[in-house]
Amino acid sequence: MLLGKLKEYADERLASRLPPLYAHTPVAWIVMLDSDGRPLSPQPVSRIDASMTRGKRGLDMVAPEVQRSAGIKPLLLADNGEYTFGRARDPAKQDRVDRAHAAYRDLLDRCAAATEEPAVLAVKRFYERGGAALLDLGTEWDYGLKVTFEVTFEDDTRQRPIDLPAVQAFWLAVNAPGGDASDQCLVCGENRPVLDRLQSKIKGIRGGQSSGTSIISANASAFESYGMEASRIAPTCRECGEAFTRALNSLLGDERTSIGIGDATFVFWTRGAVDFDLGTFMRDPDPGEVQALLESVNKGRHGVVRDDTAFYAAALSASGGRAVVRDWIDTTVSGAQDSVARWFGLQRIANPRSDDPMGAQPRPLGLFQIAASTVRTASDLPVTTPRSLFRAALQGTPAPMGIAYQAVRRCRAERGVTRPRAALIKLVLLSQEAQPPKEDSMVALEPEHPAPAYHCGRLLAVIESVQRAALPNVSATIVDRYYGSASSTPAVVFGALLRGAQPHLARLERDRPGAYAGLQRRLEEVCARIGEWPATLALKEQALFSLGYYHQRAHDRAEAISRRESQDTTNETTAKAEKETRS
Repeated sequence: MLLGKLKEYADERLASRLPPLYAHTPVAWIVMLDSDGRPLSPQPVSRIDASMTRGKRGLDMVAPEVQRSAGIKPLLLADNGEYTFGRARDPAKQDRVDRAHAAYRDLLDRCAAATEEPAVLAVKRFYERGGAALLDLGTEWDYGLKVTFEVTFEDDTRQRPIDLPAVQAFWLAVNAPGGDASDQCLVCGENRPVLDRLQSKIKGIRGGQSSGTSIISANASAFESYGMEASRIAPTCRECGEAFTRALNSLLGDERTSIGIGDATFVFWTRGAVDFDLGTFMRDPDPGEVQALLESVNKGRHGVVRDDTAFYAAALSASGGRAVVRDWIDTTVSGAQDSVARWFGLQRIANPRSDDPMGAQPRPLGLFQIAASTVRTASDLPVTTPRSLFRAALQGTPAPMGIAYQAVRRCRAERGVTRPRAALIKLVLLSQEAQPPKEDSMVALEPEHPAPAYHCGRLLAVIESVQRAALPNVSATIVDRYYGSASSTPAVVFGALLRGAQPHLARLERDRPGAYAGLQRRLEEVCARIGEWPATLALKEQALFSLGYYHQRAHDRAEAISRRESQDTTNETTAKAEKETRS
């Protein structure tokens, strides 16, 4: 299914067609020759652009490209310096490089005999005159970078041999799969000669080899099937193999159709062109665009014509030189939009930052921010976490409770709850419910929430506020010391925490009676909601504890901001009145 849809994408959506077995590949040097094979300059023309990451290996050029493993397989007239000049980067490997250069020369001679192209004959004469000995390459030359040729004729016309149709046809013929047409291609269903190995590699899957990965490959008996080896485990003709590889490379090379998180890589596309940029929504969602999506989905549910254009997505990772397909999603544009809108609705939660009060619309979180909240550093992120979240975002499936557990563990380890982590916990909990939750469910503080665990989290936040109000400069709060135990065994911990809060309350009653009254009233209200203290909290309850703590802190900060703004307004009004009175 995946390979067929990729071929369909290549046939219908990729406007520019490359010659068969050609690809955009970095070429660092061009050797300039005349028609007799003499170098026009002892220094090849550089195409290296050190200001670009990819440009450090040369600017892209459409050139012959096939997959090659450990064996010797030259690329026609556009290969690295070892194949092209016969000089090894590692002197210990000179024997192998000699054989690689001989194979390169043999391929060139066969091409010259088959095509009789003047530009190809000029390159052949270059080698007959001495090849690399005619050039001044210097001791710092990097023989791992690719080199090609350009020939200038007497009428000042220039030709790159690799651009000639006859050369391209020769290259295709050389690499045509052997055997008869008795095998059926699993992609197109036609009986054609199939490939022993796919001829092109996938570039851009995170964690894969720099040379690329293969999407169909088997190199051990455990992976072989019915005696078929290598790429024959999934028989594919040359045309289909090249088409789906080119399509996947095109998708991976475009930020609008791919996103990478940790070692997971996601690609997505539609059957036809549509105005739905999933890449931006998942990478860096804009609040206005998210709001527009939510509104458009709501309109769609009330009779507006829906877009049934097919929408496809795949989750990929790499294992050495192999691409691993971890998930495949086949839906419609409207279905994807509905699910993504639901995803943003489920993650919506109050922002506790003092410079962004609850009244402001919190900025929606991208897939990386949500997934990375479960680990200490992004390098620790397992492939399964973003994959599960991606599927939940695109198909509206429940997010696994195991991901909430990862977030809860980070809350305990870091002794606090960040907004991405709270948003993830809320998303997981609400996605598990059989009935769609209300639009504003669990966005902000819910004083009437039925779960005691939720109010235990609230209580910890209130006791922390008592401590901070009494000791503004305290370096380590009770949360730094007791968050883990309070979130797992509240009955054991909260008695001591409440006793410890009494001296702070007494100090506030003496020095700040208004703050004391408010905090004491809040303590009593939260304790009344808890009732009997839970002895232990299970995973879901620990998740609710985290949300209770987070919501209470966000609520308290919003109230503090509101009081401060009200006081500022009062002061400005008083000052203005006094100024008018004096005048």
